[in-house]
Amino acid sequence: MTPSGSPISSNNPNSLPTHNSKYTSLSRLKLSTSSVIKNLKVESLVAGITGGVISTLVLHPLDLLKIRFAVNDSRASVVVRPQYPSLREAIRTIYLQEGLKGFYRGATPNLLGAGLSWGFYFLFYNCIKDMHMARERGEMNAWSHLIAAGQAGVVTLTLTNPIWVIKTRLCLQYGDIRQLMNSNLPTHKVYSGVMDAFYKIYKYEGVRGMYRGVIPGLFGVCHGSLQFMVYEEMKKYVNIKKNLPIGTKLSNTEYVISAAISKLIAASVTYPYQVVRARLQDQYTVFSGVRDVLKKTWRNEGIRGFYKGLTPSLIRVVPQACITLVVTENVHHLLKKKSD
Repeated sequence: MTPSGSPISSNNPNSLPTHNSKYTSLSRLKLSTSSVIKNLKVESLVAGITGGVISTLVLHPLDLLKIRFAVNDSRASVVVRPQYPSLREAIRTIYLQEGLKGFYRGATPNLLGAGLSWGFYFLFYNCIKDMHMARERGEMNAWSHLIAAGQAGVVTLTLTNPIWVIKTRLCLQYGDIRQLMNSNLPTHKVYSGVMDAFYKIYKYEGVRGMYRGVIPGLFGVCHGSLQFMVYEEMKKYVNIKKNLPIGTKLSNTEYVISAAISKLIAASVTYPYQVVRARLQDQYTVFSGVRDVLKKTWRNEGIRGFYKGLTPSLIRVVPQACITLVVTENVHHLLKKKSD
Protein backbone atom coordinates (compact mmCIF):
# COMPACT_ATOMS: atom_id res chain seq x y z
CA MET A 1 0.00 0.00 0.00
CA THR A 2 1.13 3.53 -0.70
CA PRO A 3 1.14 6.19 2.04
CA SER A 4 -2.17 7.43 0.66
CA GLY A 5 -3.64 3.94 0.89
CA SER A 6 -3.82 3.30 -2.90
CA PRO A 7 -2.35 0.01 -4.15
CA ILE A 8 0.21 0.04 -6.95
CA SER A 9 -1.18 -2.00 -9.81
CA SER A 10 -1.01 -2.10 -13.57
CA ASN A 11 -4.70 -1.15 -13.67
CA ASN A 12 -4.05 2.18 -11.92
CA PRO A 13 -2.44 4.64 -14.42
CA ASN A 14 -1.70 7.12 -11.65
CA SER A 15 0.48 4.55 -9.85
CA LEU A 16 2.86 3.76 -12.73
CA PRO A 17 6.56 4.08 -11.93
CA THR A 18 8.25 7.36 -12.83
CA HIS A 19 10.30 5.98 -15.72
CA ASN A 20 7.09 4.78 -17.44
CA SER A 21 5.64 8.27 -16.95
CA LYS A 22 8.69 9.68 -18.72
CA TYR A 23 8.15 7.29 -21.65
CA THR A 24 4.48 8.32 -21.76
CA SER A 25 5.45 12.03 -21.80
CA LEU A 26 7.96 11.41 -24.61
CA SER A 27 5.34 9.51 -26.61
CA ARG A 28 2.86 12.36 -26.19
CA LEU A 29 5.51 14.89 -27.25
CA LYS A 30 6.32 12.87 -30.38
CA LEU A 31 2.61 12.53 -31.15
CA SER A 32 2.08 16.26 -30.64
CA THR A 33 5.08 17.14 -32.85
CA SER A 34 3.93 14.80 -35.62
CA SER A 35 0.41 16.29 -35.41
CA VAL A 36 1.82 19.81 -35.84
CA ILE A 37 4.01 18.80 -38.80
CA LYS A 38 1.09 16.93 -40.39
CA ASN A 39 -1.12 20.03 -40.19
CA LEU A 40 1.47 22.46 -41.62
CA LYS A 41 0.23 23.07 -45.16
CA VAL A 42 2.53 24.53 -47.82
CA GLU A 43 -0.44 26.20 -49.56
CA SER A 44 -1.02 28.33 -46.44
CA LEU A 45 2.63 29.45 -46.49
CA VAL A 46 2.61 30.27 -50.23
CA ALA A 47 -0.77 32.03 -50.05
CA GLY A 48 0.35 34.19 -47.10
CA ILE A 49 3.66 35.16 -48.73
CA THR A 50 1.91 36.09 -52.00
CA GLY A 51 -0.70 38.24 -50.29
CA GLY A 52 1.87 39.96 -48.06
CA VAL A 53 4.28 40.80 -50.88
CA ILE A 54 1.63 42.16 -53.27
CA SER A 55 -0.03 44.41 -50.66
CA THR A 56 3.36 45.71 -49.47
CA LEU A 57 4.50 46.58 -52.99
CA VAL A 58 1.39 48.71 -53.46
CA LEU A 59 1.21 50.36 -50.03
CA HIS A 60 4.78 50.73 -48.68
CA PRO A 61 4.83 54.58 -49.05
CA LEU A 62 1.93 54.84 -46.57
CA ASP A 63 3.78 52.57 -44.16
CA LEU A 64 6.79 54.88 -44.34
CA LEU A 65 4.59 57.91 -43.62
CA LYS A 66 3.00 56.15 -40.65
CA ILE A 67 6.39 55.34 -39.11
CA ARG A 68 7.73 58.88 -39.58
CA PHE A 69 4.65 60.38 -37.94
CA ALA A 70 4.73 57.81 -35.12
CA VAL A 71 8.30 58.70 -34.03
CA ASN A 72 7.84 62.46 -34.49
CA ASP A 73 7.61 63.64 -30.88
CA SER A 74 8.23 67.32 -31.82
CA ARG A 75 11.50 67.50 -29.88
CA ALA A 76 14.17 69.76 -31.35
CA SER A 77 17.01 67.48 -30.16
CA VAL A 78 16.82 65.39 -33.32
CA VAL A 79 18.21 67.99 -35.71
CA VAL A 80 18.29 65.77 -38.77
CA ARG A 81 14.61 64.83 -38.49
CA PRO A 82 12.17 66.98 -40.53
CA GLN A 83 8.92 68.05 -38.90
CA TYR A 84 5.69 67.28 -40.76
CA PRO A 85 2.71 69.46 -39.72
CA SER A 86 0.29 67.46 -41.90
CA LEU A 87 0.04 64.42 -44.14
CA ARG A 88 0.01 66.58 -47.26
CA GLU A 89 3.11 68.49 -46.12
CA ALA A 90 4.89 65.19 -45.34
CA ILE A 91 4.28 63.90 -48.86
CA ARG A 92 5.47 67.20 -50.34
CA THR A 93 8.61 67.37 -48.17
CA ILE A 94 9.66 63.77 -48.83
CA TYR A 95 9.18 64.21 -52.58
CA LEU A 96 11.17 67.47 -52.70
CA GLN A 97 14.01 66.31 -50.44
CA GLU A 98 14.30 62.62 -51.32
CA GLY A 99 12.40 62.14 -54.59
CA LEU A 100 10.19 59.15 -55.40
CA LYS A 101 12.92 56.88 -54.07
CA GLY A 102 12.35 58.37 -50.62
CA PHE A 103 8.87 56.83 -50.44
CA TYR A 104 10.40 53.37 -50.80
CA ARG A 105 13.11 53.57 -48.14
CA GLY A 106 12.98 50.33 -46.15
CA ALA A 107 10.95 48.59 -48.87
CA THR A 108 13.28 45.57 -49.13
CA PRO A 109 13.03 44.49 -45.48
CA ASN A 110 9.34 45.39 -45.54
CA LEU A 111 8.73 43.04 -48.50
CA LEU A 112 10.79 40.34 -46.81
CA GLY A 113 9.12 40.90 -43.43
CA ALA A 114 5.56 41.15 -44.77
CA GLY A 115 5.98 38.11 -47.01
CA LEU A 116 7.45 35.94 -44.25
CA SER A 117 5.10 37.30 -41.57
CA TRP A 118 1.93 36.61 -43.53
CA GLY A 119 3.34 33.29 -44.76
CA PHE A 120 4.26 32.10 -41.25
CA TYR A 121 1.07 33.54 -39.79
CA PHE A 122 -1.24 31.66 -42.14
CA LEU A 123 0.93 28.53 -41.90
CA PHE A 124 0.66 28.39 -38.09
CA TYR A 125 -2.86 29.83 -37.85
CA ASN A 126 -4.39 27.27 -40.23
CA CYS A 127 -2.35 24.52 -38.56
CA ILE A 128 -3.72 25.46 -35.12
CA LYS A 129 -7.26 25.73 -36.55
CA ASP A 130 -7.05 22.27 -38.17
CA MET A 131 -5.68 20.70 -34.97
CA HIS A 132 -8.42 22.31 -32.90
CA MET A 133 -11.21 21.18 -35.22
CA ALA A 134 -9.78 17.64 -35.35
CA ARG A 135 -9.57 17.54 -31.54
CA GLU A 136 -12.99 19.10 -30.86
CA ARG A 137 -14.64 17.55 -33.95
CA GLY A 138 -16.51 20.72 -34.72
CA GLU A 139 -16.27 24.33 -35.87
CA MET A 140 -14.40 26.95 -33.88
CA ASN A 141 -16.18 29.69 -31.94
CA ALA A 142 -15.06 33.32 -31.61
CA TRP A 143 -12.95 32.62 -28.50
CA SER A 144 -11.14 29.73 -30.25
CA HIS A 145 -10.33 31.97 -33.23
CA LEU A 146 -8.97 34.59 -30.83
CA ILE A 147 -6.67 32.06 -29.11
CA ALA A 148 -5.49 30.48 -32.38
CA ALA A 149 -4.66 33.88 -33.89
CA GLY A 150 -2.80 34.87 -30.72
CA GLN A 151 -0.67 31.71 -30.72
CA ALA A 152 0.18 32.12 -34.42
CA GLY A 153 1.02 35.78 -33.82
CA VAL A 154 3.49 35.08 -30.99
CA VAL A 155 5.39 32.50 -33.05
CA THR A 156 5.47 34.76 -36.12
CA LEU A 157 6.66 37.82 -34.18
CA THR A 158 9.47 35.83 -32.53
CA LEU A 159 10.72 34.72 -35.95
CA THR A 160 10.42 38.08 -37.75
CA ASN A 161 11.08 40.89 -35.23
CA PRO A 162 14.70 41.51 -36.43
CA ILE A 163 13.38 42.24 -39.93
CA TRP A 164 10.96 44.86 -38.56
CA VAL A 165 13.74 46.57 -36.62
CA ILE A 166 15.80 46.88 -39.83
CA LYS A 167 12.76 48.12 -41.78
CA THR A 168 12.03 50.82 -39.19
CA ARG A 169 15.67 52.00 -39.13
CA LEU A 170 15.82 52.26 -42.94
CA CYS A 171 12.46 54.05 -43.13
CA LEU A 172 13.85 56.66 -40.69
CA GLN A 173 16.87 57.57 -42.80
CA TYR A 174 16.00 61.11 -43.92
CA GLY A 175 18.24 61.56 -46.95
CA ASP A 176 21.05 59.75 -48.75
CA ILE A 177 24.16 58.24 -47.18
CA ARG A 178 26.38 61.31 -47.78
CA GLN A 179 23.91 63.63 -46.05
CA LEU A 180 23.55 61.27 -43.11
CA MET A 181 27.31 60.84 -42.75
CA ASN A 182 27.60 64.63 -42.35
CA SER A 183 24.80 64.76 -39.77
CA ASN A 184 25.08 64.40 -36.00
CA LEU A 185 24.04 60.74 -36.23
CA PRO A 186 26.77 58.20 -35.26
CA THR A 187 28.17 56.38 -38.31
CA HIS A 188 27.19 52.98 -36.92
CA LYS A 189 23.55 54.15 -37.11
CA VAL A 190 23.78 55.04 -40.80
CA TYR A 191 22.90 52.10 -43.03
CA SER A 192 23.62 51.54 -46.73
CA GLY A 193 21.14 48.68 -47.02
CA VAL A 194 19.56 45.64 -45.37
CA MET A 195 22.76 43.63 -44.83
CA ASP A 196 24.67 46.67 -43.56
CA ALA A 197 21.85 47.40 -41.10
CA PHE A 198 21.79 43.78 -39.93
CA TYR A 199 25.58 43.75 -39.44
CA LYS A 200 25.75 47.08 -37.57
CA ILE A 201 22.73 46.48 -35.34
CA TYR A 202 24.02 43.05 -34.35
CA LYS A 203 27.61 44.29 -33.87
CA TYR A 204 26.82 47.38 -31.79
CA GLU A 205 23.55 46.40 -30.11
CA GLY A 206 23.65 42.60 -30.09
CA VAL A 207 20.65 40.27 -30.06
CA ARG A 208 18.87 42.76 -27.79
CA GLY A 209 19.04 45.36 -30.57
CA MET A 210 17.44 42.91 -32.99
CA TYR A 211 14.55 42.44 -30.60
CA ARG A 212 13.85 46.08 -29.76
CA GLY A 213 10.11 46.66 -29.68
CA VAL A 214 9.32 42.98 -29.18
CA ILE A 215 7.40 43.61 -25.92
CA PRO A 216 4.93 46.10 -27.45
CA GLY A 217 4.97 43.79 -30.47
CA LEU A 218 3.65 41.01 -28.24
CA PHE A 219 0.89 43.37 -27.14
CA GLY A 220 0.30 43.89 -30.85
CA VAL A 221 -0.52 40.19 -31.15
CA CYS A 222 -3.86 41.27 -29.64
CA HIS A 223 -4.35 43.33 -32.81
CA GLY A 224 -4.05 40.27 -35.06
CA SER A 225 -6.12 38.14 -32.70
CA LEU A 226 -8.95 40.68 -32.65
CA GLN A 227 -8.78 41.17 -36.42
CA PHE A 228 -8.93 37.46 -37.23
CA MET A 229 -11.63 36.74 -34.67
CA VAL A 230 -13.88 39.37 -36.31
CA TYR A 231 -12.83 38.29 -39.83
CA GLU A 232 -13.55 34.58 -39.23
CA GLU A 233 -16.86 35.28 -37.52
CA MET A 234 -17.94 37.52 -40.41
CA LYS A 235 -17.05 34.79 -42.94
CA LYS A 236 -18.97 32.26 -40.86
CA TYR A 237 -21.98 34.60 -40.68
CA VAL A 238 -22.03 35.03 -44.49
CA ASN A 239 -21.94 31.26 -45.07
CA ILE A 240 -24.66 30.61 -42.48
CA LYS A 241 -26.84 33.34 -44.00
CA LYS A 242 -26.38 31.78 -47.47
CA ASN A 243 -27.04 28.31 -45.98
CA LEU A 244 -23.61 27.06 -47.09
CA PRO A 245 -21.09 24.88 -45.21
CA ILE A 246 -18.60 26.80 -43.01
CA GLY A 247 -15.38 27.34 -44.95
CA THR A 248 -17.06 27.63 -48.35
CA LYS A 249 -15.22 30.10 -50.61
CA LEU A 250 -16.81 33.56 -50.59
CA SER A 251 -16.89 36.16 -53.35
CA ASN A 252 -14.07 38.72 -53.51
CA THR A 253 -16.52 41.47 -52.47
CA GLU A 254 -17.48 39.51 -49.34
CA TYR A 255 -13.79 38.98 -48.49
CA VAL A 256 -13.11 42.71 -48.98
CA ILE A 257 -15.98 43.77 -46.70
CA SER A 258 -15.01 41.25 -44.01
CA ALA A 259 -11.32 42.23 -44.19
CA ALA A 260 -12.01 45.98 -44.13
CA ILE A 261 -14.37 45.92 -41.14
CA SER A 262 -12.18 43.55 -39.10
CA LYS A 263 -9.02 45.57 -39.79
CA LEU A 264 -10.66 48.92 -39.05
CA ILE A 265 -11.86 47.66 -35.65
CA ALA A 266 -8.52 46.07 -34.71
CA ALA A 267 -6.38 49.00 -35.92
CA SER A 268 -8.43 51.65 -34.13
CA VAL A 269 -8.42 49.77 -30.81
CA THR A 270 -4.76 48.72 -30.70
CA TYR A 271 -2.87 51.50 -32.56
CA PRO A 272 -0.95 52.98 -29.54
CA TYR A 273 1.31 49.90 -29.32
CA GLN A 274 2.64 50.69 -32.82
CA VAL A 275 3.73 54.16 -31.71
CA VAL A 276 5.51 52.68 -28.68
CA ARG A 277 7.16 50.00 -30.81
CA ALA A 278 8.34 52.44 -33.49
CA ARG A 279 9.84 54.78 -30.88
CA LEU A 280 11.74 51.94 -29.25
CA GLN A 281 13.18 50.94 -32.64
CA ASP A 282 14.05 54.55 -33.63
CA GLN A 283 17.83 55.06 -33.98
CA TYR A 284 17.65 58.80 -33.16
CA THR A 285 16.27 58.53 -29.64
CA VAL A 286 17.04 56.31 -26.66
CA PHE A 287 14.45 54.94 -24.26
CA SER A 288 15.16 52.56 -21.40
CA GLY A 289 12.09 50.48 -22.16
CA VAL A 290 8.34 50.40 -22.74
CA ARG A 291 7.58 52.15 -19.47
CA ASP A 292 9.96 55.00 -20.36
CA VAL A 293 8.27 55.49 -23.76
CA LEU A 294 4.81 55.51 -22.18
CA LYS A 295 5.86 57.99 -19.48
CA LYS A 296 7.63 60.45 -21.81
CA THR A 297 5.02 60.28 -24.57
CA TRP A 298 2.20 60.94 -22.08
CA ARG A 299 4.11 63.76 -20.37
CA ASN A 300 5.20 65.54 -23.57
CA GLU A 301 2.27 64.90 -25.91
CA GLY A 302 -0.67 63.52 -23.95
CA ILE A 303 -3.12 61.01 -25.38
CA ARG A 304 -2.69 62.44 -28.90
CA GLY A 305 0.92 61.29 -28.89
CA PHE A 306 -0.19 57.65 -28.86
CA TYR A 307 -2.26 58.18 -32.01
CA LYS A 308 0.32 59.97 -34.18
CA GLY A 309 0.31 58.51 -37.67
CA LEU A 310 -3.14 56.93 -37.24
CA THR A 311 -4.55 58.54 -40.40
CA PRO A 312 -1.84 57.28 -42.82
CA SER A 313 -1.92 54.00 -40.92
CA LEU A 314 -5.66 53.49 -41.49
CA ILE A 315 -5.33 54.62 -45.12
CA ARG A 316 -2.66 51.92 -45.49
CA VAL A 317 -3.78 49.00 -43.31
CA VAL A 318 -7.41 48.77 -44.39
CA PRO A 319 -6.65 48.40 -48.13
CA GLN A 320 -3.61 46.29 -47.21
CA ALA A 321 -5.80 43.87 -45.27
CA CYS A 322 -8.26 43.73 -48.18
CA ILE A 323 -5.52 43.05 -50.77
CA THR A 324 -3.65 40.58 -48.55
CA LEU A 325 -6.68 38.55 -47.49
CA VAL A 326 -8.36 38.50 -50.92
CA VAL A 327 -5.11 37.33 -52.59
CA THR A 328 -4.36 34.86 -49.77
CA GLU A 329 -7.85 33.34 -49.75
CA ASN A 330 -7.89 32.92 -53.54
CA VAL A 331 -4.37 31.47 -53.74
CA HIS A 332 -5.09 29.16 -50.80
CA HIS A 333 -8.32 27.81 -52.35
CA LEU A 334 -6.60 27.44 -55.74
CA LEU A 335 -3.66 25.46 -54.31
CA LYS A 336 -5.96 23.39 -52.11
CA LYS A 337 -8.14 22.53 -55.11
CA LYS A 338 -5.06 21.44 -57.09
CA SER A 339 -3.73 19.28 -54.23
CA ASP A 340 -7.09 17.50 -53.67
